[in-house]
Amino acid sequence: MSLQTSRVAPIIGRATAVAFMLVAIASAANGADIPLDQRRSGYLDLGRDSKAMQDDDTINPATLWVQDGEALWNQKAGAANRACADCHQDATVSMKGVAARYPAFSAARNGPVNLEQRINLCRSEHQQAQPFAYESRELLALTAYVGRQSRGMAIAPPDDDRLAPFVEAGRKLFNRRIGQIDMSCAQCHDDNWGKKLAGSLIPQAQPTGYPIYRLEWQSLGSLQRRLRNCMTGLRAEAYEYGAPENVNLELFLMWRARGLLLETPAVRP
Repeated sequence: MSLQTSRVAPIIGRATAVAFMLVAIASAANGADIPLDQRRSGYLDLGRDSKAMQDDDTINPATLWVQDGEALWNQKAGAANRACADCHQDATVSMKGVAARYPAFSAARNGPVNLEQRINLCRSEHQQAQPFAYESRELLALTAYVGRQSRGMAIAPPDDDRLAPFVEAGRKLFNRRIGQIDMSCAQCHDDNWGKKLAGSLIPQAQPTGYPIYRLEWQSLGSLQRRLRNCMTGLRAEAYEYGAPENVNLELFLMWRARGLLLETPAVRP
């Protein structure tokens, strides 16, 4: 599927659309990657209360999903009557660092899979259970629980030559102009980070905390949910959850964020 203009994308207010256009004009002469030593998490731009919410697990709303994920980790499922813990034992040990290196290459799929897809592959192949639906509470909970075990660790994409063409495909998507707004991800998040768009600060869009609790959503959500939001905001047709294009874009974003620390589950406005 291509990123064509969507006939059902939400309408953006005139002021916001004008702001997008101004960003596009301002970034026309830029286009360079953000130097590694200038890359930063959106956490640094949060207000005091939002930082406190992320920092304290007792008030971070995402903790509820993490707790559900821990229960699912130990719950037997499927025709195999097997739990994640039956194979992987204590997640605090076996899953440490795992989220920091996904998406990773899957020989069975001859391409990258993200963490949610890896969890569902384990369900179907080893538990003989139905995969969880994208954005379901169960899949978000297990992903958040696994991701939580890598909190504070540096993002470290696999050193795997097989991933190179998929990283490049993700880079091209990041730099491709899309939708009626005719803008790319890079024009906002590489060229104009730190500036304002319709009164809101433009972040670098570093994927350091997914699944993430957004105050706007009043819920936990995946990186692909956020990508789809951006695409429809540009009046473009969003890729389906799990589409190769979305996974390639995730892979590139994690490569772009290499060295930054994981915050899962993070809090954002």
